[in-house]
Amino acid sequence: MLAPLHIASTRLFRRSPWPPRFLGAVAWLVGARIRREGADARPHTLLVGNHTSWLDILVLSGATGCAFVSKDELGHGFIHWLADQNATVYVKRGHVKGAKDQAVAIARALDGDKPVALFPEGTTGPGTHLLPFRSTLLEAANYAGKDVEIRPVAIDYGDAAAEVGWWEEPGKANVLRILGRRGILPVTVKLLAPLNRSGDRKQLAAAARNAIGEALGLTLRSHSPISGEK
Repeated sequence: MLAPLHIASTRLFRRSPWPPRFLGAVAWLVGARIRREGADARPHTLLVGNHTSWLDILVLSGATGCAFVSKDELGHGFIHWLADQNATVYVKRGHVKGAKDQAVAIARALDGDKPVALFPEGTTGPGTHLLPFRSTLLEAANYAGKDVEIRPVAIDYGDAAAEVGWWEEPGKANVLRILGRRGILPVTVKLLAPLNRSGDRKQLAAAARNAIGEALGLTLRSHSPISGEK
């Protein structure tokens, strides 16, 4: 239903508001009821968020209209196509030698009209605490041509955070479990104050992690008590 509107908007205006609206609508259908706190994210903003679930993509895009930084292996071709429609910036996870090129690609996206969101944990977590934040891609703000703000954003599932958390569970099993969940899922997107840009990328990552942890009421550890990746 939205596809013709999206295609027409893209051809006429070279951009479309429909992908974030579609993602927000899917979040609502899944049961998420989104409440947003904090000032709107303006263009040329790098949003730095916690990552608990695949639902984060639907929720955060629906709440802010942002594009995302994503790993380049998304699996199913249809998922990749959907990500393309929302101007996703792809990076190769673990490609250390290409870190500068990846930061520059994110910087180009920040020159556009949409806020850009990244999840510096690099993977989804259990919902009970934050994983360590990787700082490499925060260097993008220094390559961007615009006056970029870096804003932490806390995605708060409240008491359901541990239930929603996707950790050490096959993707299909997690999706089916979440889709089979009864009732609504209140979630608050907390857009926090911009960070002071005077620090280096490691200081920025630490400041973002501290701000998000405080907003979520989590006790922060310098190292995660769990390790590895899905």
